Amino acid sequence: MPTSTKNNKVISQGVDWVIVWLYALLLGIGILCIFMVEYKPGGNLLQSFLAGKTNYSKQLMFSSICVVMAVFILLADSKLFTAFANLMYTFGIVLMLATFVIGKSINGSKSWIPLGGGFNLQPAEICKIFTALALAKFLARQETDFTKLRSQLIGGCIALAPAFLSILQNETGLALVYFSFFIVMYREGLPPGLLIIGFSFGALVIATLVVSPNILAIALTIIAGATIYFTKRVRKRNKNLLATIIIVWAICVGVQRFAVPYIFNNVFQCYQSTRIFSMVGKDYDCSQNKSALRRVADKEKAAKKPDDYNVRQSKIAIGSGGLIGKGFLKGTQTRGKYVPEQHTDFIFTSIGEAFGLAGCVVFLGLYLFLLLRIINTAEKQRSIFSRVYAYSVACILFFHIVVNVCMTIGLFPIIGITLPLISYGGSSLLGFTILLFILVRLDADRQMVLR
Repeated sequence: MPTSTKNNKVISQGVDWVIVWLYALLLGIGILCIFMVEYKPGGNLLQSFLAGKTNYSKQLMFSSICVVMAVFILLADSKLFTAFANLMYTFGIVLMLATFVIGKSINGSKSWIPLGGGFNLQPAEICKIFTALALAKFLARQETDFTKLRSQLIGGCIALAPAFLSILQNETGLALVYFSFFIVMYREGLPPGLLIIGFSFGALVIATLVVSPNILAIALTIIAGATIYFTKRVRKRNKNLLATIIIVWAICVGVQRFAVPYIFNNVFQCYQSTRIFSMVGKDYDCSQNKSALRRVADKEKAAKKPDDYNVRQSKIAIGSGGLIGKGFLKGTQTRGKYVPEQHTDFIFTSIGEAFGLAGCVVFLGLYLFLLLRIINTAEKQRSIFSRVYAYSVACILFFHIVVNVCMTIGLFPIIGITLPLISYGGSSLLGFTILLFILVRLDADRQMVLR
């Protein structure tokens, strides 16, 4: 057998080609979707792709770079990812810190580093990969006992440090992505009580937006009183239970009466608070928001265009597709540019309008298949490092997909989350490519125990 054939066999050995082909298919769909919303008839199609002036031609260029990067990762040694995991995480944090010095503001977010030639790098996108590797490295250590509070705190800090920097960069959407790592930590032994507390806090925040403050306070008091009454026997055995119930009640009332209003009026921008309130069918009074009082221009902008304009146009575009859609390049809403940011955050609208409900179901089915394949891959790993990393990939993808799709149909506030491998953007595309192909590389060496 020739030497080249032997080398090819070694390179492809163990590679999960199902994930690779799903990646290639989604990559092609992404370019097609951007093409649908931007192509102008009458020009030379090949020339428009090669000119590099349109977003779909740039996305094709980004895709070529990503393919080269994917091949490079497949040729790399899996041990490199464990050896340099902490170093790469540190490098990612340094890049995020660098945005405060040399960063470029885009759409109100100073989270981009200009690279020249009109290209920009968003470190928060790349840092998701480094965080997944660092968390996997930490949990795979023999001395890490994740049942102990100290290890849980360290794992939480690894996940939340980039999230904190993203919030400072005014990138709330990307900051929320890092919370998906807690699902990974739950798989590795994080007590379910912490997740219950997290979901309970989210439910309390939503209830604060929907229910009148006084009525909610009364309801919480009734729940606390009922709990005290029905736990009489238990309280005789556990004398600290009464104090615990009272403390939890006081915290809940304090959160709904003081903490939540303070965050919406002093931390969030007026448009952010408005979008979150509109998600639950409520109107937000911007006169209470300090940022709105400091910026009269925001009020003028809101008067010209409603804060839920994006979602309204997105719903119209998706709804107009009906069951089977209007057809390729026949969408009136997306091609008419009625939907803002339709090539990035709202790219899902192009699929809904062109291919209808049927097309959306098939498209989301591809994502579901990819996620199930990754989870199945995770469970086959001998190494804790590979398993944790695989679950991190699945959770990051799941969060992006669910939030982006729910955002376009009005079930979630607009927070600037891209649709993996579909939305336009070099940083996002490169980030998801590296994320997936490191997994493919680790899975190819699944019999190896990495630490």
